[in-house]
Amino acid sequence: MLYPSQLSIHAATKRFGDRIVLDRVDLAARPGERIGVIGDNGSGKSTLLRLMSGELPPDAGDVTVAAAGGIGALGQVLELPDDATVIDAIDACSIELRTLERAMHEAEHGLARLDGAALDAALADYAALADRFEARDGYGAPARLDAALEVLGVAGIERARSWSSLSGGERSRIALAATLASNPELLLLDEPSNDLDDAAWQWLVDRLRTHHGTVVAVTHDRAFLQALTDVIWEVDGASVTRYGDGYAGYLIAKASERERRRLAYETWKAELARSRELATVNATRLDAIPRKLDKAGMGAGAFRARGRDHGAMARIRNAKERVSRLLDAPVAPPPKPLSFSPSLGRATPAAQREAPEGRATDAPRAPDAPLLTLHGVRVAGASVDDLQLAAGDRLLVTGPNGIGKTSLLRVIAGEQPADAGTVTATARIGHLRQHSGIAPTRRSLLEAYAAGLREHVETAEERLMSLGLFHARDLAVPVAGLSYGQRRRLELALLVSESHELLLLDEPTNHLSPDLVEDLERALEGFPGAVVLVSHDRLMRQRFRGGRLDLTG
Repeated sequence: MLYPSQLSIHAATKRFGDRIVLDRVDLAARPGERIGVIGDNGSGKSTLLRLMSGELPPDAGDVTVAAAGGIGALGQVLELPDDATVIDAIDACSIELRTLERAMHEAEHGLARLDGAALDAALADYAALADRFEARDGYGAPARLDAALEVLGVAGIERARSWSSLSGGERSRIALAATLASNPELLLLDEPSNDLDDAAWQWLVDRLRTHHGTVVAVTHDRAFLQALTDVIWEVDGASVTRYGDGYAGYLIAKASERERRRLAYETWKAELARSRELATVNATRLDAIPRKLDKAGMGAGAFRARGRDHGAMARIRNAKERVSRLLDAPVAPPPKPLSFSPSLGRATPAAQREAPEGRATDAPRAPDAPLLTLHGVRVAGASVDDLQLAAGDRLLVTGPNGIGKTSLLRVIAGEQPADAGTVTATARIGHLRQHSGIAPTRRSLLEAYAAGLREHVETAEERLMSLGLFHARDLAVPVAGLSYGQRRRLELALLVSESHELLLLDEPTNHLSPDLVEDLERALEGFPGAVVLVSHDRLMRQRFRGGRLDLTG
């Protein structure tokens, strides 16, 4: 049975300045659907949510929301005045329910001053308000709020405390608890699973599974998408594509798209080769025909000219026209599968980095020697007594935030000294940092990529496009104009384009679309070197096969 759309978007366009973020988007959600919104940072996901919540109007087109049970919108950041308190934030996140509650109280207090027909009308209005409040189980909201704050680990924070004094994680969890406690029919959530431990994450998934209404969640969390969603909306290139059957269906559809692109390119390439071959073969046949032939019955030495409408000439002309049409409408080759370039099988220099009182030295490394050796290393709050990694080894570094996971990777990369101990590592290290190290400049994306590889722009363009990480329209965009997600992909493009023996990956899935993260995982599986990984990505951690180093201080 088809239900009337609870949420529909028709030909909606939204631009900021000269940039079109969403262009003529058409979407519809059915009541009760769990929708995951994915895409690179800066693609327009949050803008899409703000259109649905009514916070932003479309520049063109229509956005229609029919949610009698109210709308709850959770942004990544809750902006409040400097003097706001925690209770102010809670009220702001449940504004519809609080407004309905105040309207009930005002209507109730006004009943005492009325009689007759006016009283009957006021009683009807009050009953309608009470029905709406009870439909949202408004009386149970305080208990739901207390329970959610407890599960999310922020129940002990005083309600009178200054909002600005809280950490970003505390604020996001309080806002999440208040939004869910208000029990709206339509939930619009922007990165709701950020800053949650495993227990809180599972509670959130269970809560949203049983929500009596529609959920639209922007997220990079693949485990969240896998556990919750029925539908995926992918935002890319100012358009939005809908995929059914949840995250698994999305991955199958993306694989099918890649296969269709491959087949289309192979068909185009084969037809081009066939047409060129036809032109060449018929030209050879034409050349073999004499320019003049004996004219029958006219005696020796009499000739007739070869006709210009000979069949070979027509076939040549048709083949050349076909070649021209194919070249005028080329089919782009599909991107190559993402892969890391190894540099194994030969000795390379190794750099030994000691404590500050030590002395850095260079030494040759035998082909079968470890790629990484740590001995007595102390950095930040972490310590590693002895560790060796060889080609093919995988190591997941875990530990609480602030313990020194990122610092350890920087020490291995030679970017900062250890507080104590020695690190001996291959010179061919690829380091994908947690935070982008690419400065925003006026240099174009393509120029930045070419400079990073020390190649000519012409050579670098074909290489960059073969990776499938960018559209051709992105190449001329200044680095300063790229979104954070695009700068992250530029770093990944540079990493896979150079040869490495040891990869240091610090939160590699941050700011990347789920489809690209899946490609990244497949690329890591085929990398013959060693990998040291730091990641909060739940699905990546679940799938990880290798050693684990738990930094406990």
